[in-house]
Amino acid sequence: MLIAASAVLAGARSYAAIGQWAASAPQHTLARLGARTVGALGVRVAPSKATIRRVLTLACPGGPAELTGADPSGTDTVAVDGRSARGSRIGEMPTAHLLAAMTSDGQTVTQLRVPDKTNEITCFARCWSPTT
Repeated sequence: MLIAASAVLAGARSYAAIGQWAASAPQHTLARLGARTVGALGVRVAPSKATIRRVLTLACPGGPAELTGADPSGTDTVAVDGRSARGSRIGEMPTAHLLAAMTSDGQTVTQLRVPDKTNEITCFARCWSPTT
């Protein structure tokens, strides 16, 4: 979680960007952030993008938008769209379907996993409320 928070502070705004930041972090940074060691030489290894996504999803259901404190106030429009997360299917577990709200400048405000075989429109109220 410290690695993800550090990546967000450095400007990462997506799971992919957090994973890229972690993968390119120097050894002394990974050591200070508690990355695991591998082998006799004690080389620090950053968590994979999949691990980062899994841990952040458990810790912050709102995803990177919750970590970055994205605030849509002052924006004229918010776009909502649903997508299937590529690479999220594991064994018999179905692909994750996500509903996300974005501001006109491309900042993700919130993201919600929607149940399979569900119309995204019915989940819209849980994902976004203009009064929040």
